Amino acid sequence: MPRGDKSAYTEKQKRKAEHIEESYEARGLPKKAAEARAWATVNKDSGGGNKSGSGRGKKDTNAASRQGGRAQKAGSAEARTAAARKGWETRRRNAASKG
Repeated sequence: MPRGDKSAYTEKQKRKAEHIEESYEARGLPKKAAEARAWATVNKDSGGGNKSGSGRGKKDTNAASRQGGRAQKAGSAEARTAAARKGWETRRRNAASKG
């Protein structure tokens, strides 16, 4: 199979790549770069091409969609510690007022 041949991909994977590509183009990426990133995303999520049919292929992990925007990475260690301490004090105060 020559490089770039998409015959091993399911229709769902092709649709997914098309939607991702449109999204990248809307953000201002050139068409060729958007297409390359879209297929890279599909490959990361599903492990490459899956032949169609019941029980064939691998399940999608959606690894690419879980990659960004992690809350615990935001802010400094001191800020996270202060937030945790404040939360603990609030929970302790609320528990004392209930019981």
